[in-house]
Amino acid sequence: QVHLVESGGGLVQPGGSLRLSCVASGNIFSIAQMGWFRQAPGKERELVARAHSDGEIHYGDSVKDRCTISRDIPKKTAHLQLDSLKPEDTAVYYCHAAIFERGRGLPGSFWGQGVQITVSS
Repeated sequence: QVHLVESGGGLVQPGGSLRLSCVASGNIFSIAQMGWFRQAPGKERELVARAHSDGEIHYGDSVKDRCTISRDIPKKTAHLQLDSLKPEDTAVYYCHAAIFERGRGLPGSFWGQGVQITVSS
């Protein structure tokens, strides 16, 4: 079993900042990638940012100039810094990870439960 637990969501005014964290725990041999997706009401889930174990990072087009992803590999943690937030950034933000579990040859895909970010004055 693998669990992802997010924290750091909430209500923020336009132009403000938030920092999300995601911690992975459980039967983990190694983490291939960790990242964040988001889903606004009535819209499809979209990539926010993803960090691979080789250091490669991808950002979604809608936020790439306003966010930074970082990983603390020993702590199995990923952080997402969001700046200059806009009302259209309002969504549920989900942590995602591709994780090699001990005893399994292929990485599994795991999701956190999501945290709400609301950007409003």
